[in-house]
Amino acid sequence: MVKVHTRVKRRHGISSNLDGNVFLKKKPKDNRPKTFSNIESAKNWAVKNDLIPESYLFKPVKRNKRIEIVKK
Repeated sequence: MVKVHTRVKRRHGISSNLDGNVFLKKKPKDNRPKTFSNIESAKNWAVKNDLIPESYLFKPVKRNKRIEIVKK
């Protein structure tokens, strides 16, 4: 976690011996699309997860360095 500095602790009324992260709310992590480095690994993942080849496309992402599976 990020260190909470003294001014922030004073502003929120937290004692200096506490961690200070008690008032920070954890945001749930967003689910990101799975990306692959090459088409072969993307196809292998699709086969393992029982995706029908006609139901998805390969989309280049991250300046054409990664490949994402997109459902049709």
